[in-house]
Amino acid sequence: MSRNVISAVVIAGLVGLWMAAGTFTVEETATAQAFNPILAGSTVPAGELSRVRVNVIAAEFRARNVVLRGKTEAKRMVDVKAEVAGGVVARPVERGMKVAAGDLLCELALDDRGVAVQEAQAALETARIELQGSRKLRDDGLLSEVATADAQARKESALAHLHRQKLNLARTRITAPFDGVVEDLHLNVGDYAVPGETCVRLIELDPMLVRADVTESEVENLAVGQDVTGTSLAGRRIAGQLSFVGTQSDSVTRTYPVEVTVDNRDYSIRSGLTVTMSIGVEKVPAHLVASSLLSLDDTGALGLRTIDDSNRVIFSPVDILEDGFGGVWVTGLPDKVNLIIVGQEYVAPGDIVDPVFVNKSGDQVALR
Repeated sequence: MSRNVISAVVIAGLVGLWMAAGTFTVEETATAQAFNPILAGSTVPAGELSRVRVNVIAAEFRARNVVLRGKTEAKRMVDVKAEVAGGVVARPVERGMKVAAGDLLCELALDDRGVAVQEAQAALETARIELQGSRKLRDDGLLSEVATADAQARKESALAHLHRQKLNLARTRITAPFDGVVEDLHLNVGDYAVPGETCVRLIELDPMLVRADVTESEVENLAVGQDVTGTSLAGRRIAGQLSFVGTQSDSVTRTYPVEVTVDNRDYSIRSGLTVTMSIGVEKVPAHLVASSLLSLDDTGALGLRTIDDSNRVIFSPVDILEDGFGGVWVTGLPDKVNLIIVGQEYVAPGDIVDPVFVNKSGDQVALR
């Protein structure tokens, strides 16, 4: 046999061996994929699967809150005015003093008002005697009914005059119409007051009102009597009840006014404070997650990376319900969800991953 023939046989044998080895490799790969449900139907080689840590978390019912930003306002603020003229002889209050209904704020000189009351009392007594005499003469047939009626009218007129003089006398004492705090002073001792002139400005701080505005979508969930909690800018906690919900929206802002009534018997809450209020309107299923797990998709939507039963990564959009202890409460997820808590930044929606489950009980342990 020639050397050329031998070389051809050797080369043919080597080619045959190489083709046989390739066939075995393909068969082994196909067999491995058949026994690996992750790789079956996937183009991702097994060696390149990303390993992630996963928690199975379950929803809990949490109150969904309507959050408002409002301002405290005194229930009433009144300029207490003089009703009669006279010199100011006393003003026993100062700015910031607490007063009760009926307490003296300003006192005006009596002048001749006391004498006027005495004159009116004497005139009334005379009218009564004349009426008695007229009735006796009428009974005896010596006086007509018309004359008796005239005496009755004089007596009623004298009574009204006495009442008016007593009112003028009482009006020299300008008193507080309600419990409150003296906010401002307008008259001093020695001033001359005329009818309608302000003595003091009085504000009522108990109960305190918190006024705010709500949108069209929020107002439908509100009702008088709902409990409200709030916090001032200084961190003071405020609690009260919704006492008014407007029925007519503002023509410009399209918002509705609401009022919250807050107990303020100690006058510790000042008028004009900015308050952030929260009103629980319904309970919704929510999950507690670490805020660091939140991310944005290509459209700017907020969400979390989870996996399905095939270990495929899913971007699940969520809405933040409220801040919680050590995380945030979010809505929009199924009752139970497989949440990626480690490695989510290295995978994208649609990827097949190799999950390592931290738990499978559905406990709320989604915090790193």
